[in-house]
Amino acid sequence: MHQHLEKHYVNRVGWLRAAVLGANDGLLSTTSIVIGVAAAQPERNTIVLAALAGMIAGALSMAAGEYVSVSSQEDTEKADLAREKKELEEMPETELQELARIYEGRGVSKETAMQVAIELTAHDALEAHARDELGINEITQANPTLAALASFASFGLGALLPFIVSLVAPLQQMVYFQYGFSIIFLMLLGAVSAKTGGSPTGLAMIRICFWGTAAMGITALVGHLFGTSV
Repeated sequence: MHQHLEKHYVNRVGWLRAAVLGANDGLLSTTSIVIGVAAAQPERNTIVLAALAGMIAGALSMAAGEYVSVSSQEDTEKADLAREKKELEEMPETELQELARIYEGRGVSKETAMQVAIELTAHDALEAHARDELGINEITQANPTLAALASFASFGLGALLPFIVSLVAPLQQMVYFQYGFSIIFLMLLGAVSAKTGGSPTGLAMIRICFWGTAAMGITALVGHLFGTSV
């Protein structure tokens, strides 16, 4: 008999979210900054400086924000696990009944639920309660360092495109070159992220193009209305 292997995508959620979020922000926010500055008709040095500053500041900000956010999640998970471990030591029978009721609530018969709870408790009581009572497992468990590094790297890679375009694009058509290249890469990024996550690519591409165009358009308008020539 051939072993049936199912392909799941949920184990990619953690790193995929941080990577896609970072790349989207890096590309879109840096391009928006450059477009806003370019709309005020400055010199190339000003545009390049704006792109570089946006790339560095944004990457560091994303990494710091992601680290703090995920660290808070990790602290909460550790506190819950410590509390659960103490309860298992002080009132194991109550915790066993609680675990059995969880399985009953999922449609398992009372006898089977208790048998499952007994066997899982004997195997690893804390793991069973962490997974089925608290919803913590190896897929969803927080990892602040990896999340921060993923956000930093992906933001930097995303922001690299508008920075390169700011160096080589014709100054008078800077806004159009920035928008054109960014939309193309936003579409590619949306398609790749959707494909990696196992979701429809068309909707992801349309969504990212719409909001990307809106963000860059508003920023260009602000730069045009309030900017001054340098």
